[in-house]
Amino acid sequence: MPENYKHIFLNKAFISEKYKIASGFGEPRRIPSRDAESHSTKLLAQFEEIWSRKRQLREEREAEQISTREGIYLSFTSAVEHDLVTASLENIRSGIRLLNIKQESTADGLGKVRATVYIPNGQEGYFVRKIEEYRTKVTPSGKAKNAPLVNSIEDVTTALLESMWTDKETLIPTQTAKWCEVWLSVDTAGSNEQNQIADFYNQLESLNIAYKRNYILFPERAVLLINSNKSQLVELMLVSDILAEFRIGQEPAGFWVSESSKDQQEWVEDLLARINILETDVSICVLDSGVNNGHQLISPLLPEDKTLSYDPEWGTYDHEERAGHGTLMAGISAYGNLEKALSTNDSIDLTHGLISVKVLPPRHQGSTPKELWGDVINQSVSRAEIASPKARLVFCMAVTSAEDMERGRPSSWSGAIDNITYGQGESPRILIVSGGNIRSEELFKDYPHSNLASSIENPAQSWNAITVGAYTQKMIVNDEDYKDYETLANQGELSPYSTTSLMWERKWPYKPDVVFEGGNLLRGPENVIIAHEDLECLSTSKSFNIKPFDTINATSAATAQASWFAAKLLYEYPDAWAETIRALIVHSARWSDSMLEQFSTENKRKSFEKLIRIFGLGVPQLERALYSQESAMSFISQESIQPFILEGSNGKTNELHYYSLPWPKDLLLDLGAVPVTLRVTLSYFIEPGAGEIGWKDKYRYQSHGLRFDINNVNEDETAFRKRINVAAREDNEQLVNKSGSQRWAIGKDNRSNGSIHTDYWEGTAAELATCNLIAVYPVIGWWRERKHLNKVDTITRYSLIISLDTPEQNIELYSTIKNLIEIPVEVETNI
Repeated sequence: MPENYKHIFLNKAFISEKYKIASGFGEPRRIPSRDAESHSTKLLAQFEEIWSRKRQLREEREAEQISTREGIYLSFTSAVEHDLVTASLENIRSGIRLLNIKQESTADGLGKVRATVYIPNGQEGYFVRKIEEYRTKVTPSGKAKNAPLVNSIEDVTTALLESMWTDKETLIPTQTAKWCEVWLSVDTAGSNEQNQIADFYNQLESLNIAYKRNYILFPERAVLLINSNKSQLVELMLVSDILAEFRIGQEPAGFWVSESSKDQQEWVEDLLARINILETDVSICVLDSGVNNGHQLISPLLPEDKTLSYDPEWGTYDHEERAGHGTLMAGISAYGNLEKALSTNDSIDLTHGLISVKVLPPRHQGSTPKELWGDVINQSVSRAEIASPKARLVFCMAVTSAEDMERGRPSSWSGAIDNITYGQGESPRILIVSGGNIRSEELFKDYPHSNLASSIENPAQSWNAITVGAYTQKMIVNDEDYKDYETLANQGELSPYSTTSLMWERKWPYKPDVVFEGGNLLRGPENVIIAHEDLECLSTSKSFNIKPFDTINATSAATAQASWFAAKLLYEYPDAWAETIRALIVHSARWSDSMLEQFSTENKRKSFEKLIRIFGLGVPQLERALYSQESAMSFISQESIQPFILEGSNGKTNELHYYSLPWPKDLLLDLGAVPVTLRVTLSYFIEPGAGEIGWKDKYRYQSHGLRFDINNVNEDETAFRKRINVAAREDNEQLVNKSGSQRWAIGKDNRSNGSIHTDYWEGTAAELATCNLIAVYPVIGWWRERKHLNKVDTITRYSLIISLDTPEQNIELYSTIKNLIEIPVEVETNI
């Protein structure tokens, strides 16, 4: 068996260089041509009607002594199949705020853009002046002044409730109150949000609108949960000046597992005799329905003072009446593959403990009440950290909601998950979430097509969390009653339970990130679909006094396995960052032949894009994630970078990092045609800018982005730097060399979504001999564009993993590279 080695960590192995991005052309904006005179006349008339109606409404409400907001909400609409210049609809200094942007469809299926804007009292003339200048003035180039903005506006009206509602309009409450999220436009940069929220509470109370006192905070946004009907929402729009949008409230989905008849107490006693509980500061925190820690296999790992609850009135015991979901999650989180642990005679080292935080309220008195789930998870994470201040934690959560998942867009819950994992940039966290499940027998019958059309659930669209889907290896049912049945999925294929992101808009991250075992189903005569315990994952039962074991399936089981996997990595590498643990999991993942065959297409790049949307990067391999070997080695670099800098009044890109890796060039050249795979993974956490405010211009969701590139075959350092960085070129220097993007299997476009990027290049050893230069560089985000938030010069972290693998077992890649590192070499570089 090949000898294992620790991965090679590089320390300050990069050179920082001033970075200037090449100007991209992008897609041209679709702005209609207008006659300035007639178009300005039309828009000015609409504004006059708006201001007249505003004065009339204020007079009517003052006469009845009813409070009224100071400013006004306006709705700007583009022409059909054209763009709206939304960036010019906001002026922070004047208090004019862009609140939300919606893509809408007309009755005949054509698209248009609608933006909601707040105009404060005293700024009524702002857009009127813009239109007057458009009508009367021209630019030096002879075009009407402000033409891009004014020509893009088809109509402007007073905003109605539908303008503020950014979910499906069918979800707007009627006269029956519903729990809704209200997104407020607050002054987070000036730290005035608490006073603004307190005033908003008073407004809610004056309108008899019930609300939860907790809230989630994002840059320029606070999210609250209110219980309101339609007329109350309309009235709220008339009294509040800080609204940004409304959405439906979220509710987590329920869980199901099959009943197990096994009562094998001797298994428990045998396993207890073989476990070694090692001294460790690593723990998995299970955020679920509570854990019954009286179970013999769990109690050594979960002391009573580590069983916690978001709400003390909920208790800490596992309340899931049928399933005991939290206890099932704990068993797999603790032992990984429990079936394997029970079936062996080997001793088993337990390298991490458990913490339980109950985040789901008991259900015996009715349905689950609405909660602001992002804040529930945030507070629960804090409780775990307070209870174990010195522990290194992996957070495990299989609580999801199928409600209002609209093709991958961020929600308050997923935004809160991104905030938690980002940890203000100083204390990032490892948070592993399930992708959500299919539960309908009718959908099972249409496997796998139903999986491709069933979306990953909220909050698994989080950019920073590790989202886990499910595949299956389970094929054998030892039950004669089902000899005429066959498994729904073949070995190594997508689990019938697993959802995907295939139907998402392309701009959102690929989810899941990886897949683990989630179980299979049986198809019987007359297309009957049933579950069987032999096709599920064994775990610890809540009702341990009756039976110590039960089974769990779907992405819940997969998420618990992923958490165990992450905890193993954290134990092995105590100094590894959260970004590194995530990177190692994804970097070690591979697609099986069954996956490649199940969803292959003629276009290789399209096949890879489809695979990532279904399986993520595949199934993680623990040994590969934990260790290097002679013929399969990995570099890891954990570094900080400042993506942007404020120059004068403008934010600019700041720096990139160049690596000249210690490379076994001579060895690779000697190997010649031997196949070698180069794999690169770049992992970092973004700070979310949540809210339905669009994707273009300065309103991006991500705070920043990072990308990587590597030099081409025989491309030297000077040529590589000039290709990557405009600042490294001579004035007006034009380059003719190509980027070499076709060599990558996944491709630059496919790997650029989200905040973890991975790709690989399969070539000969000779081809890869000179490819040891790698650059990490920034791309745009709201840190740079929203300058008034004072985040332009923020420093952020990243983890970079570079691997060389060859199937030849007698090649000493690792030793050769280790010797290069240990022998100091002078490298001449020109910056």
